[in-house]
Amino acid sequence: MVLPWGRRKVLLLNATFEPLTALPLRRAVVLVVCGKAEVVHGDPAGAVVHSSTAQVVVPSVIRLANYVRVPYRGRVPLTRAGLMHRDRYRCAYCGGRAETIDHVVPRSRGGAHSWTNCVACCARCNHRKADKLLSELGWRLRVVPAAPRGPHWRLLAGVTEADPLWLPYLGEPAA
Repeated sequence: MVLPWGRRKVLLLNATFEPLTALPLRRAVVLVVCGKAEVVHGDPAGAVVHSSTAQVVVPSVIRLANYVRVPYRGRVPLTRAGLMHRDRYRCAYCGGRAETIDHVVPRSRGGAHSWTNCVACCARCNHRKADKLLSELGWRLRVVPAAPRGPHWRLLAGVTEADPLWLPYLGEPAA
């Protein structure tokens, strides 16, 4: 699936090839044209952006010319997008397509709103579980929930369609 020009994202790497963020295509082209970044990988289809005097290969991955110091980030915030990405949009109970978030130990029973107590869940399982404990239903979790690890999970949580060319820079196995 090819995304429209306005919604395409480009992976931005630091000068050391460390992934920083996914930015809009327009911003990536501006960085390349101004000489602040270079194209590492172009569009697999070979698309080119033309102006009256120049042409630029549509980038998929760009690298900054100068190193940018990244400030230390503390505790990872729990977000819906991050949780869904961590659980790969699969229900923690049945393995179906997840649409909602569920607290393993319900909040009404003292459960925390944390990475270790929240899971992605399909609407059917969420409705059936309601405010019961897993032991009351005889259910088991397919995977024990944990806080996500790895420096690049945040980057992928906000991007619905990651380009396969990004995978070598994100430390993820190719699909």
